[in-house]
Amino acid sequence: MKYPPTDSSFYIENRKKFCSKLEKNSLAIFQSNDEMPRNGDQNFLFRQQSDIFYLTGIDQEETILILYPDCPREEYKEVLLLRRTNEKIAQWEGHKVTEEEGQKSSGIKKIMATDELPSILHMLMVYADHIYLNLNENDRLIPHVDDRNQRFVNQLVHQYPLHHYHRSAQIMMHLRQIKQEAEITLIKEAIRHTANAFNRVLKFVKPGVKEYEIEAEITHEFVRNGCKGHAYEPIIASGKNACVLHYIENGAVCNAGDLLLLDFGADYANYAADLTRTIPVNGKFTARQKKIYNAVLRVHNQAKKLLKPGTIPHEINEKIVGEMMQEELLNLHILKKSEVKKQDPDKPAYKKYFMHGTSHHLGLDTHDFGSRFEPMKPGMVFTCEPGIYIPEENIGIRIENDVLITRNGNVDLMSMIPIEADEIEAAMKQ
Repeated sequence: MKYPPTDSSFYIENRKKFCSKLEKNSLAIFQSNDEMPRNGDQNFLFRQQSDIFYLTGIDQEETILILYPDCPREEYKEVLLLRRTNEKIAQWEGHKVTEEEGQKSSGIKKIMATDELPSILHMLMVYADHIYLNLNENDRLIPHVDDRNQRFVNQLVHQYPLHHYHRSAQIMMHLRQIKQEAEITLIKEAIRHTANAFNRVLKFVKPGVKEYEIEAEITHEFVRNGCKGHAYEPIIASGKNACVLHYIENGAVCNAGDLLLLDFGADYANYAADLTRTIPVNGKFTARQKKIYNAVLRVHNQAKKLLKPGTIPHEINEKIVGEMMQEELLNLHILKKSEVKKQDPDKPAYKKYFMHGTSHHLGLDTHDFGSRFEPMKPGMVFTCEPGIYIPEENIGIRIENDVLITRNGNVDLMSMIPIEADEIEAAMKQ
C-alpha cells in the first residue's frame, strides 16, 4: 500500500451513522467496483467503489459489505466478504487482504469469503423487511454499462420481489458531503502533492515542450511521493486546446506566446485534489492575456467569498457568478451591451465565453457525491473555478482552488499555490 491506513475508528463511526438512518429491521448490501476489461487479457487499473471504501477502508476488488443492525444473529450484524485467495493468485497477482487485515482495517469482526455470499444471503433476506441497495446516483452521470451493484440489484429484486427496497445513495450523499477531520487531512495531503507538482511545472515549461512531457513531470511528482496517481485525467492544454473544456489528448507542442491551461490533481489515499492554473508558455503574459487573466481572478476571488454556510451551490453556478462574469466580459469589450439587452434569460450571452459551473463537491471523487440544491454546511469542500474561453483569440483561462466551508466562512486549502499573474511570472523566471 502506498499510503498509511486510516484508523478503523473512522470506518466504524461511518457505519454507525449510516445504520442510524435505516428503517427498523433493514439489511444493506454494498458491492465493490468491477475489474473492467481492456483488450486481450488485461483489465483497467482497479478503483474501489467510493461508498464501500468510506464504510470499510478496504481497497480491493470483489469486496462486499453487509449491514443488518437488527439481525437476530449477532455475528451477522456486520459482515465483510473478501476475495478468496490461493497460492496461484498470490503467485500471479500478489497479496490479497487477509481475514486479520480486514478486521484491523475495517473494525468488522465477521469476515467471510466473497463466494460464501449465497450461503448466508437467503437466511438474511428471509428475516429482513427492508433492503437498502447502492447505485451510482451522481447526477453528472448517465451510466451506459451495468456495474456490479446494478447487476446485484437486478438479481435480488427478481429473486425477492416482496421486500421493501430503498436507496442507500440518498443516505451516503448526506454523510459523504460533510468531511471529517481525517478526510480533510487526506485532501490537504493530496493538495500538498498537487502544489509541489505545479511548482515543478513552473520551472519546467518553456516554448517547444510537449504537453505530454508536462503531464509526465506531474505524474512523476505524484507517484514518487506515494500518491495513487491522478485523481482524474489531467488537462494539459496549450493555445486553442485550452478552449476545449475536457481536453485530455495532451499531445501538442507548447508555443511561445500561447497560454497553457493546467487542470490536474493528485489522488492520495483515494482522496482528490483539483487545481487549475493558466500560465504563459514563455513565462510572460501579454497585456491582453494578463487583462483577461485578472478578470477571471477577480471573479474567482469574489465567488470564493460566497462559499459559506447557507449558500446554495446551484445559485452560485447559475446566477451570481454569471452576473460577475457578465460585468467582466463587458469591461473587456468581449460582450456588447446590445447583446446583453436582447439576450434570452435562459441562454445568457456570457455563456458563450463561460459555459460551465463554478463549484462542485470534492472528496473521494473529484466530482464528489453531494447535492447542488442544499445549503452549504461546515465540513463541505468545494472547488471554485470560473473561466473565460475565447477560441478566436486562442485564449482559454481557468483558475481553480479547493475551499473548505467552516462556521465562519471558508478556508482556501490552496492558498499556498501561486495564483497572481506576477507570482506566476516570477516563479517561471527562477
